[in-house]
Parts: sequence; structure tokens; C-alpha cells
Amino acid sequence: MMKPLEGKIAVVAGATRGAGRGIAASLGEAGATVYCTGRSVRGRASDLNRTETIEETAELVTSLGGKGIPVRIDHTVPGDVEDLFGQVKAEQAGQLDILVNNIWGGEQLTEWDKPFWEHSLQKGLLMQERAVKAHLITSHYGAPLLVERKSGLIIEVTDGIDYRYRGSLFYSLAKISPIHLAAAMSADLHPHGVSAVAVTPGFLRSEEMLEHYGVTEANWQDAVRSGKPHAEHFGQTETPRFVGRGIAALAASGNLLERSGRVFSSWQLSDEFGIADIDGRRPHWGNYAKEHGFL
Repeated sequence: MMKPLEGKIAVVAGATRGAGRGIAASLGEAGATVYCTGRSVRGRASDLNRTETIEETAELVTSLGGKGIPVRIDHTVPGDVEDLFGQVKAEQAGQLDILVNNIWGGEQLTEWDKPFWEHSLQKGLLMQERAVKAHLITSHYGAPLLVERKSGLIIEVTDGIDYRYRGSLFYSLAKISPIHLAAAMSADLHPHGVSAVAVTPGFLRSEEMLEHYGVTEANWQDAVRSGKPHAEHFGQTETPRFVGRGIAALAASGNLLERSGRVFSSWQLSDEFGIADIDGRRPHWGNYAKEHGFL
């Protein structure tokens, strides 16, 4: 198998599960060394209280042909983040090629179907702390390594391709902000040869989503008949590896500065680079959403 990212160094912030794990794994599949960061380690779960750990992600990266390095870190703590990039600089002779901002942690914070003045302010602000502030802190300390080498890519992982309202003010702010972060960082980074983009998956078949519908990856299509909200759309879901493979292909492409500042979707990257999901499917949430009036 080709390893277009062999010799490249990546940091995936928020690699414990979901899109972060899928992205880290796919970068490893392409041959990269991947620092897999997050708060959940074996014997010490985060406040989300889930079982996935960064060690598991790092092991998956290595099993797929890369090198996974787990680092426990809270990306809302500037000192932790500064130490992380100090470690990368020391261990990799200053090399960093790809920085993925995927910190989220808002699964249990969004109160859907509530106007913003009735939504918990504490939860809403914590969402911004994790999904916006953490991204700012991480890029602040990671960008100098890229600028020093005058190359590289920062990726902001989000939900959606535009600025339209996403059903909750706090959720919308948390997901629209990374799109603008990519555009703004691109403006500052472009003179230094560094690129920044935003990337979104479609309907993500994450570990938590599988649990929500009471299925596993082995029988996930049974969820379509579950009768639960939005189950009728579950047949169009994609694994976290789909957007990960798209990001790996994007990072390996040769015209990153021309793409800088833009937002890309998993289905767009699939179309451009001929990418299939790990089950061989090529789900296209963009076409499906347009047909059903979502986009």
C-alpha cells in the first residue's frame, strides 16, 4: 500500500474517539507519525465518562502502518498545550507537518429545541471553551513549528460547510467558528507558506451514534428500521475513517496553499480523490441532503 505521508509528523488534538480517531487512524494508514491527544486514558476517563482512550487510538495508528504516540492533555490549558508542542519539537527535531484541531466534547452540552435564553448558559459557554478556545490555544502553540519550516497544514474539524444556523445558537457558534478560524489563520499563515482549512464529515457513524441507535458497526444498517429520530437517514452515514481518508489525501496533495482558507466536506474530498470508506461505500451526504432539503 502506498504511504504518501511517510516521514510526516501530525498532531491530532481530540483523537480519543469519533472523527478524531478516524482521522488519526487514516493519517497512520498513509504512513504518518501521529501524536494522539485527549483527556481519556486507560484508568482515567474524562468527564464524558466513555471507554475509548487515546492509547487505543495510538495502537490503531500503529497497526495501520503509521506510528501512534498517545499524549494525555487538556487542550483548554495553555501550559499543557505548550508542553505538548515542546515534546513534539524535541522528539521530531522541530518537525510538524499536520495539525488537526478536533476538540469537541459537546455531546452532552447541547440542549436542542431550546432558544438560547433558555439553554443552560454554563453548558453553552463550556461548549465554546472546548470547541473554540481549545482550538485557538492549540493553534497558537502549534503554528510556530509550521511557520519555522515554512510549510504544513492546520485543519479545523467542524460540522457543516457554511454559516447557516444549525438548530442551537451555542452549537452553531461552536461549529461555525472553526470555519472562520481556518479562513483567518490562512490569511496570517499564507505569507509563511502554511495552509489552513476546515473539514466536515457528513452524518458520522461514531461510537456514540452507534450506541444511540442500539447497533454496532457489524449491523449498523439495522438502525434505519429502529424508529428513532432521524433513523431514516442512517443509511447515508459514514465511518470516521471516511473523513480521515479524505484529510490524509488532502494533506498529501501538492497545492495546499491554493486550497487554504476554504472549507471541504468528506464527500467532496471523496469525489476529488476517489476515496471509499472502509466498508467500500462512497456515501455522499451533500447530494442526499440536497435531495431532502437539508442543504
